[in-house]
Amino acid sequence: MQAAAGARAAGIAAVLVACASACALAQSQTQSLPAFERRIDPFEVTDSRGVGYRFPLFGGFNVPRPQLVDLDGDADLDLFVQEAAGELILFERAPGPEPRFEWRTDRYEGLDVGEWYRFADLDDDGDLDLLGEAKYSMIRAWENRGPHADPRFVSVADTIRDEKGGAIFSDRQNIPNVVDFDCDGLLDLMLGRLDGSVTRYEATAPWSGEGAPSFAFVTDNFQGISIVAQITPSSRHGANTLVFADLDGDGDKDLIWGDWFEPGLLLLENNGTCDDPSFSNTPVPWPVGNPISTSGYNAPTFGDVDGDGDLDAIVGILGGAYNPITTAADNLYLLEQTGDGWSLVTRRLIDQVDVGAESVPAVGDLDADGDLDVLLANKIDPANNRTALIYRLENVGTAERPAFREEGALAEVSGDFHYAPTLADLDADGDLDLVVGTWNEGLFLYRNEGSAQSPRFARVEEPLVDLTRGSHASPALGDLDGDGDLDLVAGESSGELNVWRNDGTATAPSFSLVTDTLMAIDVGRRSAPALADLNGDGHPDLVVGSESGETRVLWGTGALDRFEDAGTIALPGIAAPAFADIDGDGDLDLLTGEIAGGLRLYENAGNSSP
Repeated sequence: MQAAAGARAAGIAAVLVACASACALAQSQTQSLPAFERRIDPFEVTDSRGVGYRFPLFGGFNVPRPQLVDLDGDADLDLFVQEAAGELILFERAPGPEPRFEWRTDRYEGLDVGEWYRFADLDDDGDLDLLGEAKYSMIRAWENRGPHADPRFVSVADTIRDEKGGAIFSDRQNIPNVVDFDCDGLLDLMLGRLDGSVTRYEATAPWSGEGAPSFAFVTDNFQGISIVAQITPSSRHGANTLVFADLDGDGDKDLIWGDWFEPGLLLLENNGTCDDPSFSNTPVPWPVGNPISTSGYNAPTFGDVDGDGDLDAIVGILGGAYNPITTAADNLYLLEQTGDGWSLVTRRLIDQVDVGAESVPAVGDLDADGDLDVLLANKIDPANNRTALIYRLENVGTAERPAFREEGALAEVSGDFHYAPTLADLDADGDLDLVVGTWNEGLFLYRNEGSAQSPRFARVEEPLVDLTRGSHASPALGDLDGDGDLDLVAGESSGELNVWRNDGTATAPSFSLVTDTLMAIDVGRRSAPALADLNGDGHPDLVVGSESGETRVLWGTGALDRFEDAGTIALPGIAAPAFADIDGDGDLDLLTGEIAGGLRLYENAGNSSP
C-alpha cells in the first residue's frame, strides 16, 4: 500500500521524545519528523531505451531560464538556471572536454532574484555582480564582494534609478540584459518591452561599488527595433528575452530575441562595428537556415560550453503561444557550433526523470518480487495533450539496492487529466489495486484483475466516492480508526480535506463521508494529503501538500476526524509526496512529485534530538 507524505527536507530535524507509553499521545506535539537528506542520483534510473539519467531525481523543469557565467574564476563556464521565482539553481562545470555539469544548490546564496536575473560586472572590478527583479517590476542590484573563487553578494539597491533619481522599471515577465554593446566602457541596460520595442539606459559613469549603480535614460525606441508577431501582421509581441553575443565572429555583438509569440529565436545582426553598432530591422529566425522551433518564449545564453574555442548555446524553453505542454519535459536545449553551422545536441541538457508537469508518485511492489516499484502521473502528457498518463518505473534491482527502469505508461488508465494515483490492496486478495484522482471526474477505483506478479487494472465505472465540491481530487488511504480496514482522505482544489470511513470490511470496502472540511484545515489551494506513521506510535499521521509548497504536518490520534498540529515544512510547489522504504533499510524515505513534473527523493537519515 502507498502511504504518501512529504517534506522538502534537507535539514528538517526529527526525533521521538522519550516518554512512557501512557503519555505518548499527550506529548505527541513535541515530536518531530525524521531528518531527511536530498539525493539526486542515489541509484541508477534508466529511460525506456535503457540509457541512464545523469540527474535522475533532481526534479523537473518547466520554465528554465539559463545563464552561462564563470562566477568562481576557474576559467570555465558554470550554469545557472532559474525555474521558480526567487530561486537560483547552480550547476558547476565538471572537469573534462565533455559539457558536463554537477548540481550544487537549488538556492544559490539564498538570493531572492524575483522573476529574472542577470549576472554582469557592474563595477568593472573583474568579478560578476547581479541584477534581479524586485516586486513589482523594479530592478534590484547586488555587488559581489567576495574573492573570485568565493563570491559573496551584498544587496546595494532595492531598485536601481536613473540619473534623475527615478526608479527604473522592467516588466517582470520580460528578461532584460546589461552589456556594453557599443564598446565605450559603460554598461547599457536593455529592456525589451511588451510592444516589441527596446528601451535603452546607459550607465552614467563606471560604478565604484559605492551606493547603487545609476543609469541614464537614452531612448524608448532603440534603433527603431519593432518585433511583431507571426499571428497577425499588426500584432505586437508579449513576454520577451534579449541577449547580445557575437554570433558571426566579426568583433561586434548581435542581438538575439526570444518572445512569447515567436516559436524560435530571432537574430538581429549587427551590421555596424563594435563602437558604432547598427542592428538590422529585419529579424531572421536563428540559427539561420536551420532555426529551432518550440512552443515559444525561448531564453538563450551563449558561451564556449565544450571548450573548443567557439560559442555554443543553451536555450531554455519557457513555453509561449504554441502549446507549452509539448515542451514541459524537453526544454533545456544545447546547440553546438560546428563547421557546418549550429547543431542541436540535446533537448534535455540536465537529463532527469520528468513527465511534464504536476507529477504525482505512488509506491508499491507491483510485481511481487520483494522490492518497491514507482508510478508517476502527470497533469497532461507532453506527447499526447488529450490525456494525462501514469508511467511505471520498475525496480530492476533489489529492496536494498534499488535500480529503476522506465517501462512506459499504464495502458489501462487514460482519458482524464491531472492524475493522482495511490496503491493499496482494497479487497484483501493479495494484490495491489489502484485508486486514481482526476481533475474533474472525482476518484476512481482500478481493480487489479491480474495478479500480484502481473497486475492488470480495470476501471470501475462508478466513482469510488463523490467529492462534495471542487476538482483535482488527490487520494490517500490508511487505517485511521484502527479497525483493520482502509479509510480514505482526499484533497482537492479548494485546499480543504475530505474524510470517508470504511464501513465495509477489508475485503469489501464501502466508504461513507465523515467530513468534507476536516478540522477546518485549509492549505490555500490544491491540498494533497498523505498518510504515514512517521512517529512510530501505530497511528497514521497526516501531511498535506499545497500549491504554494507550504505543507502542514498533523499527528494521528487513532480517530478519523482528530489530528494534532505538528507545524509546517517546505516542499516544492503543488507537492505530491509519498513515503516508502525505498532503500530497504527499515525506515521511511520520501519521494515527492512537483509542479515541474519531476521526481525527488529525500533519504531518511534517522532520528536526532533537537
